[in-house]
Amino acid sequence: MKYAPVALFVYNRADNTRRTLEALARNTLARNTQVYVFSDGGKDAKSWALVNEVRKVVSDFAGAFARFELVARSENIYLERNITEGIAQVFAEHNRIIVLEDDIVTSPYYLQYMNQAFELYEDVPRVMHVAGFTNLALPDAPFYFTPHMSGWGWGTWRDRWNGHFLHYKTREEALAGLTSDDENALQYGGVFPCLKSLDKRPIPWDICWEIAIHRAKGLCLTPGRTMVRNIGLSNGTHFRSFRLLQRFEFDRLPQQQPLPLVRIDNPQADPAIEAQFAQAITDWGIRYTPLGKVLRFLYKRFKQ
Repeated sequence: MKYAPVALFVYNRADNTRRTLEALARNTLARNTQVYVFSDGGKDAKSWALVNEVRKVVSDFAGAFARFELVARSENIYLERNITEGIAQVFAEHNRIIVLEDDIVTSPYYLQYMNQAFELYEDVPRVMHVAGFTNLALPDAPFYFTPHMSGWGWGTWRDRWNGHFLHYKTREEALAGLTSDDENALQYGGVFPCLKSLDKRPIPWDICWEIAIHRAKGLCLTPGRTMVRNIGLSNGTHFRSFRLLQRFEFDRLPQQQPLPLVRIDNPQADPAIEAQFAQAITDWGIRYTPLGKVLRFLYKRFKQ
């Protein structure tokens, strides 16, 4: 088996980075895996102090993997460039990649699952993405296929990424040629308003990849139970939650057993699972506390 390298993207969260690397080092295939850490630079003296703290944490794990390389940015290039340029650097040497950010704690069997998926579906080009996270907990389906891309602990092949990914500069560029039906499908009828991300500058990489997969009529292999846990929901770059006001309904521990995968020659999305996802992702999967419900009601009322 060819073991896929991991590209880990970090910035200024030392504790999250340590927990992410500790979990990765406990994986059954850690000693077979090359790890590239792409560390973004600081913006000022305060952020540089945090960046250097993260880089010190990273250095503690140099001997935990087959090969370990720190790519230390000399300036702040922001998350989008760090990720897209880092992926390009890894793909210059490898034809598969596993992508983690600094707040993704993995199952001990995560690397095993990802590498098996790469082997089984390398020559099924419609499968464009392997997800580590799922919003669902399916008792009878160890894995499923969906057009929805999850960016928490994911992977892909060089031909899929290089052949389809475009980092759009504007909303108009991203949506060119797409119909209202396409936009409705991407947003699951409006309950998953992911196209709002196109108004950010720079546009986040993940919505660009979501659109690329949709344009190609691609599918994402996704575990029936999550293989990763996001521990940074309260202080992420693209997403924040507030524990006093809300909880993320699917914040659960990753699967602690191997996930069985098999080859399906003609993979398809399951309409029943798609309907479950649409229900699960409503309001981004956030469920509000009593205080959160009151404040959300007042916010919506006075915003009008």
